[in-house]
Amino acid sequence: MFSFFKKKIIIPHVRLSGVIGSAGRFRKGIDFSGQQEIIKKAFSFKKAKSIAISINSPGGSPVQSHLIHDYIRQLAKKNNKKVIVFAEDVAASGGYLIACAGDEIYANSSSIVGSIGVISASFGFQDAIKKIGIQRRVYTAGKNKSTLDPFREEKDEDIQRIKKLQLELHSDFINLVKKSRGAKLKEPEKNNTFTGEFWSGSASLKLGLIDGIGNAEQVLRQKFGENIIIKKLEKPKGFIAKKLSSSLLDNQIDSIVGTIEERALWQKFGL
Repeated sequence: MFSFFKKKIIIPHVRLSGVIGSAGRFRKGIDFSGQQEIIKKAFSFKKAKSIAISINSPGGSPVQSHLIHDYIRQLAKKNNKKVIVFAEDVAASGGYLIACAGDEIYANSSSIVGSIGVISASFGFQDAIKKIGIQRRVYTAGKNKSTLDPFREEKDEDIQRIKKLQLELHSDFINLVKKSRGAKLKEPEKNNTFTGEFWSGSASLKLGLIDGIGNAEQVLRQKFGENIIIKKLEKPKGFIAKKLSSSLLDNQIDSIVGTIEERALWQKFGL
C-alpha cells in the first residue's frame, strides 16, 4: 500500500552517436563542444548514483575522443558517480576509447567492439594530373610543410614521419585501455587485443574489453530494480537545423568527400 510513496531511482542516460570529430553544421556526429553540455547535465542529477552512456560510433578524431573520455572521468570523480557504458552497433577505435570512460562496459552479443589502433588514409592523384596535363605548383616555408601531398610522389621520409606519429598515438590509446580495463584484460598481447582488430560483443567479453552482454534498459533494471526512471537526455536541435534538416540544403552544405569518408568508416564494420 506504500509503493506509491516509494522513491524512484533516476538514471540519466546520454546517447552518443556518429563519427567522432567530423560532424558538419547540420549533420549528426560527436565532438567535445557539441556534447559537453548534455554530458554535464547528466552528472547534475544529484540523487543519481550512476550515469548511463550509450555509444554508437566507428571512431574518428583521437583528440575529440580523448576530450570526451577525460571529461566524463573528470565529472564522475567530481560528483562521485559510477558510469555505465553500453555499446550499440559499434564502439570501435575512438568509439571504444570513449567507452573506456565507463566503470563498466556492456554490449550486445552482435555489437562490434575494439579496433584499438590508429589509421591515416589519403589518395594519390599524381598520375591522374599528368595524364590531363596539369602541373602542381606548391610553395612552402619549411621543407616538410607539404608532407604527403596527394598530387606528388610519396617520400619515404614522409611515410616514416607519419608512422612515428601513429605509433605515439597508438601507445597513448593502449595505455588508456590498460588503465581503464586493468586486470580485466585477458592476455592482450597473446590475443592481439591492441593490433587494431575488432570483435563481436561475445568475443570482446572473453577478451575482457567489456563486462557483460545486454542492452541499457535490461542491464539497468537488473542492477537497480524495476522501480527506476531512465531519464533520456538528448542534445536539442537548433532552430535553423530543424528548418533545414529535411531540405536539399542539408546535403549541399557538407562536402561530398567528407560524406564518403564518413560512410567508409561505418562500412568498415559492415554497416
